[in-house]
Amino acid sequence: MQPKSFRRSLVWFRRDLRDFDHAALFHALKYSNEVFCAFVFDREILDPLPHPADRRVEFIHASLNELQAALRQRGSDLIVRHAVARNAIPLLAKELGVDAVFSNRDYEPAAIQRDRAVEQALADNGVSWLQYKDQVIFEQDEILTQAGKPFSVFTPYKNACLKQLTAFHVKPYPVDRYGGALAQFRAPPLPALTELGFAGGTLAGLKIMPGMSGGKALFDDFLSRIDQYRQARDFPAVKGVSYLSVHLRFGTVSIRQLARAAWDGSEPAAGPGHACWLSELIWRDFYQQILWHFPHVVGHAFKQEYRRLEFPNDVHKFAAWCAGRTGYPLVDAAMRQLNHSGYMHNRLRMVAASFLVKDLHIDWRWGERYFAERLIDFDLAANNGGWQWAASTGCDAQPYFRIFNPVTQSQKFDPHGRFIRRYVAELAPLPDQYIHAPWLMPALLQQQCGIEIGRDYPQPLVDHAAARTVTLALFDQQRTTAG
Repeated sequence: MQPKSFRRSLVWFRRDLRDFDHAALFHALKYSNEVFCAFVFDREILDPLPHPADRRVEFIHASLNELQAALRQRGSDLIVRHAVARNAIPLLAKELGVDAVFSNRDYEPAAIQRDRAVEQALADNGVSWLQYKDQVIFEQDEILTQAGKPFSVFTPYKNACLKQLTAFHVKPYPVDRYGGALAQFRAPPLPALTELGFAGGTLAGLKIMPGMSGGKALFDDFLSRIDQYRQARDFPAVKGVSYLSVHLRFGTVSIRQLARAAWDGSEPAAGPGHACWLSELIWRDFYQQILWHFPHVVGHAFKQEYRRLEFPNDVHKFAAWCAGRTGYPLVDAAMRQLNHSGYMHNRLRMVAASFLVKDLHIDWRWGERYFAERLIDFDLAANNGGWQWAASTGCDAQPYFRIFNPVTQSQKFDPHGRFIRRYVAELAPLPDQYIHAPWLMPALLQQQCGIEIGRDYPQPLVDHAAARTVTLALFDQQRTTAG
């Protein structure tokens, strides 16, 4: 529905830190005489964070610096607050005397609750609240089954998306066309990270490029090798993925921009790499719509029969998994990559999650929380969906009787141990034959390599075959109990 015209409006930036192809900004500029832009470092989100050296906060801060600079080039600016957002936005709207607040929609339960509170406070002051789809290709009820129900299986959802997808869904919003409506003013500089209670320097040396410029550089680089995406994406030692997940999370790139590159109006733009990448973007949408339609997945199994699944939850095994000291090299390399960089390769997220739940028999929610604290690209919908997929408790999940073997996964996706050697340096001298299962290496060869398994690198925490048997019994018992 087309909004009416407004004298003065405010655009509230959240997970959309860019000044191009931005739905809320476009509509505000088009239908307002004067538009102000703002961002709130929301204390309800930041204050509970456990570590002052949080890569996500630093990424947001650096991206906001670039966004503010871009707005200043247009003669405008970005207002930044460090406060409780549900209170700060209505107060700022009153301070500026705006008639409307524009934002892009968020689908997380806590964000929905916050936005309802903001909407009510604005309405009490006679201020309009307008929201738009921006972070997904399709949202809410746009893709439903023939029975009018939400999809819970990915492939039919994907097919429905591809059938409904048109040029309109990936068309960019021409923000520049209405840029003259940006308010001409100068705001104070951003508060320093230390003023927010956080430390800087966490991104240094990690090759993580924040902001719109970082997103563009990664996107341009990925397009030069997208033809190999399907073949290369599962190998962590190979530069096969886009590395754009953090930019999608904070909106320094546009989902329409990315989807358009993989689709030309009827078929994927060219070749299996484009088709595979478009499928991954649709997976992202799929988990967002699952979160929207089934918010109980936050903290609870999607599948009713597994909501009372009880795990032994050995805290010592969990600590070893977190530290990358399980004795399974690929799992340990994955966890050390996460702890070092805040990033984990997608294939390894599945392997590490499966190992925690089905080898160590630890509740998937423990791992979900640990990833939520560590991942720079943490996204509630994708993280929850991925963990429930690996744990076999979610929609369209890995069947409980299909359990990743951490050794064969290692042999298949890191055959020469290049990734393992990078993050588990103590295993670097090992020959390829033993890099995936070092406990099998003869004692004499261990001595020749200058390593003793059990002293320099741990023995396996569990025997995979025995752990698999326990897992099957655990799930079978729960299925029987649940009827």
